[in-house]
Amino acid sequence: MEPRKPVIGGKYCHFKNKMYQLLTVATHSETKEKYIVYQALYDDFRVYIRPYDMFLSEVDHVKYPKVTQKYRFELVQEPER
Repeated sequence: MEPRKPVIGGKYCHFKNKMYQLLTVATHSETKEKYIVYQALYDDFRVYIRPYDMFLSEVDHVKYPKVTQKYRFELVQEPER
């Protein structure tokens, strides 16, 4: 199975039912760790960063047993080309 890849400009649903748009993938200048830069599509449209692997990770179904979504963030709409 091919690993999940982030889609720049894609709209994602967080498992707590909030919508976000993935803006870009950034690299930490010192550690070279990859981060996802994404923006809320509600309220004040705040911009966030999250470690790359965490953004693409599965929901912890032990901690959140009622959540039916498989991944922490799931792509719901690809950007228009």
